[in-house]
Amino acid sequence: MRYPSKVSFKGQVTIPKEVREKLGIAPGDFILFAQEGERVVLKKARVSPEEEFNKLVSILDKKVKQLGITDKDIEDAVKWARQK
Repeated sequence: MRYPSKVSFKGQVTIPKEVREKLGIAPGDFILFAQEGERVVLKKARVSPEEEFNKLVSILDKKVKQLGITDKDIEDAVKWARQK
């Protein structure tokens, strides 16, 4: 099957719904583009647990900074939770 998609000004394309469903691609997933001669093959990327963990840590770090939470706040919360 063929699914046309237009390239945007930024070089972005939309992966057709049928292809996303068939490959199990969801928002936030990574994909690989592999060139095979004159063709480009799209594959769902397998992200290592380390990469996924680092991604989550980065997201949490930004949120903590955004909320103004300090190391002392976290230590106090841990102490409070241990007392219960």
